[in-house]
Amino acid sequence: MSNSGRPADFAGLRVLSLESRRGELMEELIRRHGGVPFVAPSVKEIPFEQHEEAYQWAERLFAGDFDLIVLMTGTGLTFLRDVLAERYPLERFASALRRLTILSRGPKPVAVLHEMGVTAKIMVPEPNTWREIVPVLAARPERRITIQEYGRANPEFISALSKLGADVSGIAIYRWTLPDEIAPLREAVRRIAARECDVVLFTTSIQLTHLLEVAAEMGSADEVRHALKADLVIGSVGPVMNSTLAECGLTPDIVPMHPKMAVLVRTAAELASPLVSRKQRRMTYTWKD
Repeated sequence: MSNSGRPADFAGLRVLSLESRRGELMEELIRRHGGVPFVAPSVKEIPFEQHEEAYQWAERLFAGDFDLIVLMTGTGLTFLRDVLAERYPLERFASALRRLTILSRGPKPVAVLHEMGVTAKIMVPEPNTWREIVPVLAARPERRITIQEYGRANPEFISALSKLGADVSGIAIYRWTLPDEIAPLREAVRRIAARECDVVLFTTSIQLTHLLEVAAEMGSADEVRHALKADLVIGSVGPVMNSTLAECGLTPDIVPMHPKMAVLVRTAAELASPLVSRKQRRMTYTWKD
């Protein structure tokens, strides 16, 4: 709610999102909060074609090689479950998980575990980044740790656990690629470079990576960076996204209290209008100069 008691409203601002899997929901949320949405899917999650690594990992799991498993995403756990089900009974996987201490990064893996009759022992607090996981594991006795990764490995996380004396093994069975249909992402690049949007919302780091990758292919990378840095309002879902933006020399204008997509949209709707007005005035002064 806004300070006036009315629902937060973008008041017709043009809001661009790079959401993929939840693109329809993102569009609905932006529209519900009074924005004019443009949602360009920027990521495709695909399973690795060869699953032998997953099967080798499963054999280690069944043999008792791990004490604790870190579940990073519900999507990743679902892929892992389905891949292993091609070779092993589902109950064998579930039974092996029950013998471990299970740490879940947020609620989504918990929902998948519930379907399997398995319970997570540890839930890390928001904002659910790997940085919140490290101190939790530092206080635990388990040191044979396996991580269900997602999209790409996180060497900083693995290094931090190794410094605790942990023996760390990762398992990843899907990766991030550009979507099959890239035209909407190209249009997002064009709109950002042309300042034909007012607010850009980021919910995961790979969105920015792929945006800049396509922008570079189009010869618009510098213009996109400048627009995001100086002229457009950036909404970031939380700390991990903030770090990725910082690596690219960008600073978010809006960050919600809780790192959730719906909260990001609601917070952006409440705060964006004066921020957009301020940046537009600055653009006008720059052009006059």
